[in-house]
Amino acid sequence: MTPEEKKQRRLRNLALLSLLLLAVGGTFAFQAFNQRAINDRIRENSVGGRTHDYYNRDTENKDVFVENFGDVEIMVRIRLSEFMEIQRGGTTGFEPLVPGTTRDDVDSWTIMRPAANDLNTRTGASAAFNRYSRLTFGWERAGQDAPWFMPTFNHDNTDLMTAAAGHARDWIAGGGATDAITDGATHPGDGTDAYWSSGDDFDNSGGTWPGETVTNDAAQNLQQDRAPMTIDQWYVLPAADKTGNFWVIDDRTGWAYWTNTLQSGQATSYLIDATEMSAASGNIPGQYYYGIHVDSQLISSDQSEEFLDGGDHHPRFPLLLQAITTQDDGNPGAFVNSEPSEFNFSAMTPGRVFTMAGVQYLYLENMGSGNHMIIQNNRIINAAPVEQDVIFSVWYDNLSPEVQGMVQPVANTFVTGNVADGDVDWGSAYRWLPTNLATFSESAADVTQVDTSGTPRAFSLSLADIARLSGANLAFPTEWSRRTPDPLGGAVGMGTNAWILRTQGETSSLTWVVGSGGQLHGLSSQTSTDLALRPAIIINQAP
Repeated sequence: MTPEEKKQRRLRNLALLSLLLLAVGGTFAFQAFNQRAINDRIRENSVGGRTHDYYNRDTENKDVFVENFGDVEIMVRIRLSEFMEIQRGGTTGFEPLVPGTTRDDVDSWTIMRPAANDLNTRTGASAAFNRYSRLTFGWERAGQDAPWFMPTFNHDNTDLMTAAAGHARDWIAGGGATDAITDGATHPGDGTDAYWSSGDDFDNSGGTWPGETVTNDAAQNLQQDRAPMTIDQWYVLPAADKTGNFWVIDDRTGWAYWTNTLQSGQATSYLIDATEMSAASGNIPGQYYYGIHVDSQLISSDQSEEFLDGGDHHPRFPLLLQAITTQDDGNPGAFVNSEPSEFNFSAMTPGRVFTMAGVQYLYLENMGSGNHMIIQNNRIINAAPVEQDVIFSVWYDNLSPEVQGMVQPVANTFVTGNVADGDVDWGSAYRWLPTNLATFSESAADVTQVDTSGTPRAFSLSLADIARLSGANLAFPTEWSRRTPDPLGGAVGMGTNAWILRTQGETSSLTWVVGSGGQLHGLSSQTSTDLALRPAIIINQAP
């Protein structure tokens, strides 16, 4: 498939909205089709998904999930934000629970961010809602199979509406109203728990609801493999359990990710099963307004790097994304510790994470002739640039004999040249890629390759290496992808989180690093001991 064909099958990353109590809904627009000619046949794969929001304010039931009505697998994430304002007795106006938020501006609402190890406790500004409302995550009933839903009639992949039932309100159909009264339902049902069951159908021949005028049979949601959890809780799961039919929430951004690709005809299990107001809300002397906004994004799995853009993701989020997207290339899962003989490196794509003989790596590139460049995915912290030869030697000696037997020789010494930080042009993307690297001839020529006159060993990437490996469909498609998982779970920034490149700065006393946010900096001291190393190697696997 050519790059242009891949581009044409991309699902646009558009937001969808929905509200609770005033439930708003939106849907994700799909604007690309994939046509493949096979002999005398032309197949057109439709792509599309729809967020379902079933809500009933009387029972406080709220079911939020995503259906794939297209032919192409998709990836799914959902984010919740909340708003509450109170008008106490004797006052003339409402006061927002969280300062700076307003009812009519849903973008100002407070993103639901759970505690790192407790999904049921909100933190930060979101903690203000702990007192007044309780969210029930996931769906589980003892001895019961997964719930049933009515598939969407709306197969228009350019339509932004959600399937909003009961008191749920689609953002478009409800005109964006936030008055808790305006109707914006776009889907049959009253929003109560277990409204649909096996054998049910609905005749939409009269065009009651948006979409096709046909009769649909009820379908079943996927059974959740485990309850929704935070990304820290996910990280400690056994490797074999890290993907499946369940939700994982990044507590830094609030995005909840379905940890599997969603196949054609499937519907996720519930992210939310109920939203209940607490006794404290019933004791408010006056009136209050409370709403939940549901923002959903769906993309094709081959565009997963789009989920890396924007936001202060959890340091381990790239690992979660890798776990979801690297299940179908024939190689062991990203977290499954496997022997070298179990891998087919030629089937890997740049940026793929894998675990070989006890070390987790990031696949960088296929160099041809059976050679593949890989780099340790985590950092060796508290290291100085001047110490890297010694540290790399120890690291290499600790590799398994099978891995060492695959390592190819590189030059014994590299001519790195000098690149003054202040002399680099960055174009429109600040410290992402140097646009004038070619003017530094020695540094531009310092590209790592197999050198039979050298030694099999580990090395740091050069500035030229990081530049040519960064970009769309490469090992580092975004700034975020150049950051590494923090082994201690802390924030990713400078200090111990900046990893060292071998290219020297303006003088030999300075070095270039990949620093905060994956940006490039050339002012770190060669003797600084609060930096980190990422050893890379070139391995060979005969065809």
